[in-house]
Amino acid sequence: MKFTIAALTAAVAIAAAQPHQHAHQHLHEKRVPSPVADIEYVAGPTAYVYVLNGVTISEDEVERGIKNGTLVWANGGPALPSSTTSHVAPTTTSSKAAPPPPTTTSSAAATTSAPVVAAAKANGGDAPAANVGTGVDAVFPDGQLDCSHFPSDYGAVSVDYMKMGGWIGLQKPATIIGGLLNDIETLLAGDNCREGAYCSYACPAGYQKSQWPTSQGATGQSIGGLLCKNGKLRLTNSGLSNKLCMRGASQVNILVKNHLSKNVAVCRTDYPGTESETVPTDVGAGATSNLTCPDAANYYQWQGKSTSAQYYVNPAGVSVSDACQWGTAANPWGNFAPMNLGVGWSNGAAWLSIFQNAPTTNAKLDFTVQITGDGVSGTCRYQNGVYCGGANYDQCSSTTGCTVSIASGTAVFEFS
Repeated sequence: MKFTIAALTAAVAIAAAQPHQHAHQHLHEKRVPSPVADIEYVAGPTAYVYVLNGVTISEDEVERGIKNGTLVWANGGPALPSSTTSHVAPTTTSSKAAPPPPTTTSSAAATTSAPVVAAAKANGGDAPAANVGTGVDAVFPDGQLDCSHFPSDYGAVSVDYMKMGGWIGLQKPATIIGGLLNDIETLLAGDNCREGAYCSYACPAGYQKSQWPTSQGATGQSIGGLLCKNGKLRLTNSGLSNKLCMRGASQVNILVKNHLSKNVAVCRTDYPGTESETVPTDVGAGATSNLTCPDAANYYQWQGKSTSAQYYVNPAGVSVSDACQWGTAANPWGNFAPMNLGVGWSNGAAWLSIFQNAPTTNAKLDFTVQITGDGVSGTCRYQNGVYCGGANYDQCSSTTGCTVSIASGTAVFEFS
């Protein structure tokens, strides 16, 4: 489905009175910690100290946090012992590359640009080497990397369960009609980024893909990602950014906080791209994560209309590998997830919505979702199968969603 900023804004005026249509495949931040200060290095065996918000945490906590996306490295991170590399650096395929430094999901820093975990080598040895030009803030070497190289060392997040070499979508147009791409083949699991294909990728929570070609589908299809040309990966939107991932609107901080005892998979649509819900954010039990709020001024436009982000909220306890890909009606997850979140910045405010994934499914979540935050204009809550807004949550419907806005500050989608 095409979910535009215009539609989201209109939802405020009409209280989301219109159903959100699905016609085919669906269209559509973690924070940086300060480094450890005043570490004294003395002779002795090598060990690692991990510090989050000034508090030392265990290596097991670090491994779990990096693996589930609730922690990221400050300042690029160290090169860890080989026994832990496969766990703490899931977003890099280079043995020399340190994990990228986006933002954290620590609930202790939910309302600011918060710290992440920093690591320092203590009890002897040299200080950790600096990140050498890799990570989410690194400039992408246009036309230099082979198409077989997944660019996790430039911030892209490898999504291995898609079985496409880390990519979340592969599209190969066959012809060009009037400057627009046509006969677009969507490659399947088992394929990889190959000549002539547009290769789409996920970004860390709080970031979004920055690359898509000016030429889009001749019949309204969206296309996104890097282009494999002459065997090399090429930027397709260098005028917008020379990096693979970018943040959304800087005026607001949009979070999702999970108060439940199980994880919740929140899956963003790969848009522009295959329009499948393949951008994963695994919000662990008790954890907080960022959602990106696209700014209409510099984000993708579909046929001249501004677009926003759409996220699918899955039942608690479903893994991202099950939830964040195309599914079937046999289970209430994937494109059959019960609820959608709409997030976008336009006309001086962020517009945030929750609504039923209709007409695809009538399934209901068995937990409450509510939008909270200082400065939020309006009310919006889903509870016991009903969406409620209005001054006192007195305008309710089992089918119609609700929308709020916020001009600055932090807003939170709370799961409880």
